[in-house]
Amino acid sequence: MSKGKIHNREKFLDNIAKSIGRDRVEEVNRPDKQFMPQLKVFEKLSADELLNEFKSACKKIHTNVVETSTASLPDVLGGMVTDHGGGQVIVPEDSLFEEYGLSSFLNQETVYTWDPSCGNENIELAKNANIGITFSDITLAESATVVIFNDKNKARTISLLPTTYIAIIPKSTIVPRITQATQEIDRKIAAGETIASCVNFISGPSNSADIEYNLVVGVHGPVRVSYIVVNDR
Repeated sequence: MSKGKIHNREKFLDNIAKSIGRDRVEEVNRPDKQFMPQLKVFEKLSADELLNEFKSACKKIHTNVVETSTASLPDVLGGMVTDHGGGQVIVPEDSLFEEYGLSSFLNQETVYTWDPSCGNENIELAKNANIGITFSDITLAESATVVIFNDKNKARTISLLPTTYIAIIPKSTIVPRITQATQEIDRKIAAGETIASCVNFISGPSNSADIEYNLVVGVHGPVRVSYIVVNDR
């Protein structure tokens, strides 16, 4: 995948400078911040303590969470799919499914793996699926949020269109909050990695409380969301 290219940058900046009546400033130094409280939240918590905070936050966002080992993941995932009514399941093309021992799960007739070459057929299958499943790339303890780097093989449709969404969360992906997630993204960019143009932050089932302050769950996305935390460390 090629990196993005900025077009007409100089002309654009010249027009801005002209509009505000001053010369172009070529070098801008980032200001030094004396206080950075965003780095202090959960700063000293261990991995187990972060997990406890994560589970506590799950209660607030109406999301079920279970813990398991890597060895038991196939059975736990299969049981959760059954508990959510079974039916058609859609998953991304993601090597983590095989790495975590889920090859036999992928080979079931009811499980469809997203295929970029199939175009809109994938979207129709996602619309009709009962369950969408993805791995979390980064997980926020503070808000019980899963962060998904969506690309052509791991489309956001998988977590948005099915009735139920299941996120598989390696414990090693849990960080304190969005501060650390953005730092990780910055590190990847600085290292020359190509970051997906669509990064989704998902915190439980879709909901809305903007109509007469009444909370309604499952308004414009999954009605149910469950998390499976895999103790990989």
